[in-house]
Amino acid sequence: MTEQYEADTYEVVVIGGGAAGLSAALVLGRARCRTLVVDAGEPRNAPAAHMQGYLSRDGMPPAEFLAVGREEIARYGVELVAGRVVDVAKGEDFTLTLADGDRTVRARRLVVATGLRDELPAVPGVAEHFGRDVLHCPFCHGWEVRDRAFGVLASTSAGVHQAMLVARWSKDVTLFLHTVTEDELTDEALRGLARAGVTVVPGEVERLTTDAGRVTGVRLRNGTTHARETVFVAPRAVPRNALFETLGAELTETPFGTYPKVDATGLTTVPGVWAAGNAIGFGEQVIHAASGGYRAAAAIVADLVFAEVPPGA
Repeated sequence: MTEQYEADTYEVVVIGGGAAGLSAALVLGRARCRTLVVDAGEPRNAPAAHMQGYLSRDGMPPAEFLAVGREEIARYGVELVAGRVVDVAKGEDFTLTLADGDRTVRARRLVVATGLRDELPAVPGVAEHFGRDVLHCPFCHGWEVRDRAFGVLASTSAGVHQAMLVARWSKDVTLFLHTVTEDELTDEALRGLARAGVTVVPGEVERLTTDAGRVTGVRLRNGTTHARETVFVAPRAVPRNALFETLGAELTETPFGTYPKVDATGLTTVPGVWAAGNAIGFGEQVIHAASGGYRAAAAIVADLVFAEVPPGA
């Protein structure tokens, strides 16, 4: 074995440096596992100025949260490189190729925490204001925008449920049907919207109106504009499944995307490969992702330990 080969061989490689990946790396480092984190630098919550609902870290900027996490894992000898894993092969160990093609690393176990990306409705103004005046999760941001004039942009019938939910944070909610027709609304949905006090406006949305960098309204293609301060949308989840597909992991379709089948610790159907964070589901918030990374790492440590125990011992 050459020195270079030894330098690029790890017990665990964590792919993804968000909350899930850093949490896994922290536990692995503390367990004295030689660990590498490969981080493409694409956190899902990057557009948000703050993250909420994480006990003791409520209101902390996401970038600051990640910076603290990187400092913590470094204390335990965990290595972190900026880059992307573009290929992985499974033999006795895993061989991973990084994006530039000039470096390959080997690992006995993998944590895949590559997350997902949000595909937003193609309405002018939505992407530009996403994470500020355009939101998708009331649990993440509802308190900060409470009692404002809400608009909900429906791309599917799921917008009905979103409108009823966000009415918890404001009594002034308008559901813009956009690409959903009135015929698609069931009597039950209409009753639920009425009980929640939600106003329903049919017609396709043309764009969001803005002033001084803030959302001021929703303009329909028929020329009418409705004053709104905050707009909720339901992005289409696009999981980053390329590595799971390459490894042959079993995937499961859900209403919110296709994700690897995992057990309670995040172990996929590929021996030695764990998944955590938004790599396993749309609804994994930062606190869930960190917990999932911890569980995966603890399971990996036990797996490595007992892999060394002779059969029958």
